[in-house]
Amino acid sequence: MASAGNSRISLVVLSHNRAGQLRETLAQAMSLPERPHVIVVDNGSYDGSPALVASRFPDVELISLPRNHGAAARNVGAQRASTPFVAFADDDTNWMPGSLELACELFERYPRIGVLNARVVVGSEQREDPTCARMRESPLPSDGLPGPALAGFLAGAVVFRRSAFLQAGGYEPRFFIGSEEGLLALDVMTLGFAIVYASTLLVRHFPTAVRNTERRRALVARNDLL
Repeated sequence: MASAGNSRISLVVLSHNRAGQLRETLAQAMSLPERPHVIVVDNGSYDGSPALVASRFPDVELISLPRNHGAAARNVGAQRASTPFVAFADDDTNWMPGSLELACELFERYPRIGVLNARVVVGSEQREDPTCARMRESPLPSDGLPGPALAGFLAGAVVFRRSAFLQAGGYEPRFFIGSEEGLLALDVMTLGFAIVYASTLLVRHFPTAVRNTERRRALVARNDLL
């Protein structure tokens, strides 16, 4: 049975057919000092991932979907969470200790903020993701905010005010994956919430070498048109 975890923040981990990486990600998540309520949304995996979670991580709440819903599977995790704040991770990203606690403090201090995007470092060498430089240099007005205001975010390195996520309707199911953040970002801003780059929050990304890049490019092009 899953434990209650932290009363302020949940961590939703989206996974599809990466049992090995998921095991490492969950081991790190369960060691976080914030003790978030960890929810795994398994996106129709057929590599034994659900059985791995159930047997190795009994304190993790597992939602095993019968098919792959793409990015919209995160909606299921956010709906299941009962905390005011929800962090998101993929099976190849890790939130660093202290970051989730700081995110809670920022949300409580700044009611305007609906989304916080963390700084992302990649691989064992921890090189900064190039997207971070673009976020840091955002020209949008940031008065009264603890960091640069954004018009987008990175889905696997973000914390939401749960009410903002639910009011915005989450991810559009028709997008599946690729540029799925853009529409949700617009919906969040339309509701009057700010999206902020918080460089004091840190996520490590360990990208897998197994990716269908041609299919992803096609989906991105289609979703951009939508």
